[in-house]
Amino acid sequence: MSRILNQRILLLVISFLTSLQSTKVLSEWKKCGDRECETAMSRVQATTDYLGPDCRYLNFKTGEEIMVYSKLSRKNENLWTGSKGKDFGYFPKDAVKVEEVFIAEEVEVLTKETDFLCLHGDKYTFE
Repeated sequence: MSRILNQRILLLVISFLTSLQSTKVLSEWKKCGDRECETAMSRVQATTDYLGPDCRYLNFKTGEEIMVYSKLSRKNENLWTGSKGKDFGYFPKDAVKVEEVFIAEEVEVLTKETDFLCLHGDKYTFE
């Protein structure tokens, strides 16, 4: 009986740690094309296939086009945020090449907690 209880506790701990990782703030700052981060900054093309570690990341295949809306800055400058069709999420800037720049003047703003949650359909998912 105690073995089953220990296994359940271990599963709860693993589940808790996984949920903390998927809601972790990736950076406190981001650069955008406007203060609301609603304007597309650039259009990029994937130079490699990418499969992100969790639902906050944008998955894509080589050659796909992505619209970039923000770039994490200061502590974590290697992640950009963008969309491909209805999908939206983070991806490494090294996995894409810039095809067209729409906004040359970037504005640095604070990130919000909601920037790091999974969005499925019209609702946020708390992992």
